[in-house]
Amino acid sequence: MSQYSEYTNDQIKAFDKSSVWHHLTPGAAAENGLPMFVKGKGLDLWDIDGNQYLDASAGGVWVTNTGYGRKEIVDAMSEQLLELNFFASAMANKPAAVFANRLLEKMPGMQRVFYSSSGSEANEKAFKMVRQISHKKYGGKKNKILYRERDYHGTTLAALSATGQSQRRDQFGPFVPGFVEFPHCFEYRSQFEDTTDYGLKAAQLMEEVILREGPETVGAVIIEPITAGGGIITPPDGYLKAVEQICKKHHILLILDEVVCGLGRTGKWFGYQHYDIQPDIVTMAKGVASGYAAISCTVTTEAVYKMLQEDASDDKLGYFRDISTYGGCLAGPAAAIANMKIIEDENLIENCAALGDVFLAGLQKLKAKYPIIGDVRGKGLLLGVELVRDHHTKEPEDESVAIKIFIACKQAGLLIGRTNRSFEHNNILNMSPALCVSEAQIEKILSILDQAFASVTASK
Repeated sequence: MSQYSEYTNDQIKAFDKSSVWHHLTPGAAAENGLPMFVKGKGLDLWDIDGNQYLDASAGGVWVTNTGYGRKEIVDAMSEQLLELNFFASAMANKPAAVFANRLLEKMPGMQRVFYSSSGSEANEKAFKMVRQISHKKYGGKKNKILYRERDYHGTTLAALSATGQSQRRDQFGPFVPGFVEFPHCFEYRSQFEDTTDYGLKAAQLMEEVILREGPETVGAVIIEPITAGGGIITPPDGYLKAVEQICKKHHILLILDEVVCGLGRTGKWFGYQHYDIQPDIVTMAKGVASGYAAISCTVTTEAVYKMLQEDASDDKLGYFRDISTYGGCLAGPAAAIANMKIIEDENLIENCAALGDVFLAGLQKLKAKYPIIGDVRGKGLLLGVELVRDHHTKEPEDESVAIKIFIACKQAGLLIGRTNRSFEHNNILNMSPALCVSEAQIEKILSILDQAFASVTASK
């Protein structure tokens, strides 16, 4: 018997309205009642009233990479939790050891995995590593962390201090000192009239900030390989390689935030693997267990790991003194092992790459049909549509239009994503279905998008 069977659906909805403080949702919107999802299978969702939706947003925030209702993941978690559910990760356990080994097989050049429970926390760990290395090697001076305009790295104060989205940050300051922003690499909205070699020029903008701050004060650069919540921005040709070379030149650690891109979302195991670069630290969460358990990883090279060990017999504080309580919950790595096996057994990375191309081509056709679509972009099943008022001036469309298209899709049974309270113009829609999506489902998504654009643009 269900543990909810003593309550009616109306009672449960009333509990939600009176008791739950929802993420990213104004109270007035919650008072009107929010969709309450109760069941999922594959890419399909059902709400408490029996309405069915096709989810093209991977759980709303790029999480459910292998889809809903994966019994094999639940069984792996159940078996592990009955055997042993938790012990602090200062001690060892089987699932953590096995998943770390399997993960590192996918990440040549990386060697150590530090577990925690969210993407924000994974980035916090990376920042603390950089700061401790600064104290151990540079007398505390090389402590600044550079972050890129439009990138997002989490909700904690340090992660938000490293986030280049004004509306995410507004009213939450003062921020943690030592975080410095550098310009974006968004070629569609280039800082230069001449976009020849734009990738190299954008990377040079980063180096100018390093030189302004003083390379001797900069310990790390953090970027998303493909900017997700900031507008689905793929790096221009040559950009990431130039960033890597600049970091090496100035002895700066390169942190890649793969919280969204990781575990197959872009058509490779990790987004950075499209660009022939070697990071020092990689963070990940979301798709690591596809939302079946809370788990994140901060993955480092052996060189970073060794810098954070005791280097003298009298240095009792020389190692990385950090802990995450739920880094010791064995459900996370147990789910991650099963999740990775599904990705491998069902060739989901190959499916993502192939159907991502189909999806992008379909969005290009919509762009040719609707002048409101200024740009479509992305890689794999991480795709974005930017709305504009004018193709030539690229004047951003009002956020209200993006909301209307979002609502029209939802009313037709399709869930997509959109930029929301991120920066001045929240004019970008995003599509990120689970990696197990079929070509027929891609065609359905495109058909509903077509209808939504037709309806909204006709009423403008």
